[in-house]
Amino acid sequence: MAILTVEDLKAHLNISGDADDALLAQKIDAAEAWVSRWLEITLAEMEEVPADLQEAVRLLVGHLYENREASLVGISAAELPLGLWDILNQHRAWSFGA
Repeated sequence: MAILTVEDLKAHLNISGDADDALLAQKIDAAEAWVSRWLEITLAEMEEVPADLQEAVRLLVGHLYENREASLVGISAAELPLGLWDILNQHRAWSFGA
């Protein structure tokens, strides 16, 4: 079961119609799977998902929704501070060695 709903994402992305509901549901699943793999945990199995991890999933879904292709042409972009990586890396269990 997803940790976020389509309605939550629609509010986050300021989407009022329902034409992209199925697409948003797919993006939620993809983002949650990606975050779960990165953190080596299963978000859907957590008793309570911390608010910052929920926000990380929202950020990733927003990125996946707005950037549906592998490359952008003619656009300058910069990563904002306190974004996806800053949130996720606080929760990652880092290990160096065998």
